[in-house]
Amino acid sequence: MISTVEQQERKVGKELYSYQKGAINKIFKHFENAPKNYHLLYQLPTGGGKTVIFSEIVRQYLKHHKKRVLILTHRIELCKQTSNMLTEFGVDNKVVDSKADLSDQKNYGCFVAMVETLNNRLNDDKFDMTDVGLVIIDEAHYNSFTKLFKFFSESFILGVTATPLSSNVELPMTSNYDELIVGESIESLIENKFLAKAEMHSYNVGLTSLTVGANGDYTVKSSEDLYTNSDMLYKLVSAYEERCKNKKTLIFNNGIKTSIMVYDAFRRMGYPIEHLDNTATKNERKAILEWFKNTPNAILTSVSILTTGFDEPTVESIMLNRATKSLTLYYQMIGRGSRIINSKDSFTVIDLGNNFHRFGPWGSDLDWQRIFRSPDYYLNGLMSDEEIESNFKYEMPEDVRKEFANSKDVYFDVRKTYLDSVRNGESSKVVLKRSISQHCYICVENSEDVFDALTLMKLLNDDISFRVERYTKCISKSTHNFVDWLKDDYRKKLRSEIREKFNTIYKEIHGKDPVD
Repeated sequence: MISTVEQQERKVGKELYSYQKGAINKIFKHFENAPKNYHLLYQLPTGGGKTVIFSEIVRQYLKHHKKRVLILTHRIELCKQTSNMLTEFGVDNKVVDSKADLSDQKNYGCFVAMVETLNNRLNDDKFDMTDVGLVIIDEAHYNSFTKLFKFFSESFILGVTATPLSSNVELPMTSNYDELIVGESIESLIENKFLAKAEMHSYNVGLTSLTVGANGDYTVKSSEDLYTNSDMLYKLVSAYEERCKNKKTLIFNNGIKTSIMVYDAFRRMGYPIEHLDNTATKNERKAILEWFKNTPNAILTSVSILTTGFDEPTVESIMLNRATKSLTLYYQMIGRGSRIINSKDSFTVIDLGNNFHRFGPWGSDLDWQRIFRSPDYYLNGLMSDEEIESNFKYEMPEDVRKEFANSKDVYFDVRKTYLDSVRNGESSKVVLKRSISQHCYICVENSEDVFDALTLMKLLNDDISFRVERYTKCISKSTHNFVDWLKDDYRKKLRSEIREKFNTIYKEIHGKDPVD
């Protein structure tokens, strides 16, 4: 066994970057010094080249050992991509899928398999594991791999992941891995032009109607109830038009119904868009991805299918039209836009799930060692939706704010007004009454007549929704029907107050009521 990996001139594979060579050297040193059944975990951000790194490790391992290598993935697309990369590095390999003929397995030194398929083959004694010395697990944070560990008692296991945080809080990664090696940071990869920089824009969204399921993340049902309503679809399209128009865009959703409604909304606006989910056939998926690749300004809305095993460097913007409590999923979704290509050195991220507030900026300096050792400490430190939303402050979009240029201040603090009303022994109803009066004032202040004011009122829809939703949280009443009724009632009262205000102004000037 050599002490370090000597990178030599070769006609196969890819030219390795310095940080990739350094990672390979570190990993091979663990081969030398650790027991043969050691479990090592390696972390590297999406786009950093994990597959390139472990393909070179396989090439070197087979060159200096007489044992075989097994690579495990959780999706068939990753199997094929990994097999192709290994071939590029000059490694003959066999994909163990449901149709594979294993009668010639002795002729191969490297195998690539999906977890469930391999588990079936092993339990049926169709695959010989006796001389497999190295097992590489891609996307190691998934727990589906653990069922196979009983077959690897004599093998060195190398897990690779962008986020060393288990997908199951009940099964921390420290239960299955002895040590973590942290690779290059996202910040460093951006600084050295290996990854594009994310320009993040977060739109505050009320999420307290969402419920958390058994898997620890928001349920599809509660997500679809929220993200299919007209306000959220309007907010998504508006955010696209404000930040992503004419950019190749990926939209991530939590639910097929949501994605289809997103597709319909953008289609009605005349934008080039396709929808993709895991019910699509192989040929349909291929055709849609080919269309997305070759169509300028294309929009692709999807569900649970493009977070891993998808690499399209031409993506210019990512829209998170969902909330998640999974740090891994958050990084995976944004990472789809981070590939460098031509003059692209940045990409746009739109967050409509308060994920930015929950996890911090993509690429922030996370202590992966601490997260690996004490996942509960990290997870318990995340802000709840209630805490996140209590810090929200509505800010008018720049184009809307210009229409209220005569007003020095357009913000109204619902929570403070509510607390003041409680202290003064007033009914909570005064909160919306005072909010309506303030909205009326800024509409009148920036208008020449009642028609101008009512036109300006239409620009306040987002602000009205924000204020009503904040109010319902204060009074702890937030059923969908009640909130919708309050919003409609708010708009009716605001229209009425605007008309009354102009009637008063007219009467003061002319000494009589205006004629209808």
